[in-house]
Amino acid sequence: MNLKQFLLALHLTPGVGKVKEAKVIAALNQQGNPEQGPYPWPFLTLALVLGLEPGSQPYRQIQASYEWSLDKALAYQGDWLTYFDKYYPKRLSEIYQPPLVLFYQGDLRALALPSLAVVGARAASSYGLTALRQLLPDVIKTGIGIVSGLAKGIDVMAHQTTFHYGGVPVAVIGTGLDRAYPANHRLLQEQVGQQGLLLSEYPVGSLPLRSHFPDRNRIIAGLSSATLVIEAKHYSGSLITANLALQENRQVLAVPGPIDAPLSVGPNELIQAGALPVLTSSDIIKAVSCLT
Repeated sequence: MNLKQFLLALHLTPGVGKVKEAKVIAALNQQGNPEQGPYPWPFLTLALVLGLEPGSQPYRQIQASYEWSLDKALAYQGDWLTYFDKYYPKRLSEIYQPPLVLFYQGDLRALALPSLAVVGARAASSYGLTALRQLLPDVIKTGIGIVSGLAKGIDVMAHQTTFHYGGVPVAVIGTGLDRAYPANHRLLQEQVGQQGLLLSEYPVGSLPLRSHFPDRNRIIAGLSSATLVIEAKHYSGSLITANLALQENRQVLAVPGPIDAPLSVGPNELIQAGALPVLTSSDIIKAVSCLT
């Protein structure tokens, strides 16, 4: 068993979440070059890193789960990326509780591009769609990758625009790579995997659970040099992504809108709080270029 298989087994182990994975990342970082092993890790070493007392019930439960997950990891046929792989993006490695494992389809070179997260309302208005069509083409033509979550509305329009102008789409989803949510986005999801890069923290078969999407949003924000918000209500997933970007010291951009439009409340409040108002494509390009 090599390091990648060990980390995949750990990631697949029930009861090992982001907090415990962060402890393992820290332990391996202290080791220096984790590729030097020795592997396979004895389970006792793993348990001590996770803060489990040998012989305790939590220890025995995690041990049984880990051994079951190890078989799954050794038999896994898909592609996955770990925190310690050379293609793992530096931007993402710097966030709080970075993903230990990412499953993927597509070209990992997309992770090296300067990138812009585009998020917004699922029920986008004609104003939001006009803003997207006016702002994104020149951004895409400069070679900036477009990161989004394949949700309805602005997310889908951002990737459709990216395809139209020959850009590189990067989608982070909240299900396994074998599922699409919503289901009618399956074709677009497959296109992203073929022409860009499709990423998920969740193994095949994973359903679109509510808890998956805030975690997905942290990856969208972490992958990107900057996050652009085009229309959002006062409380929305788009603002969660924007706030996560701010917590990671990333630039947040927002398209201002009419003060009487409910979908402009989110971007206008972000601008009031210090986000960069976007009026032209140049505003976006300058922001991404400065941060890359």
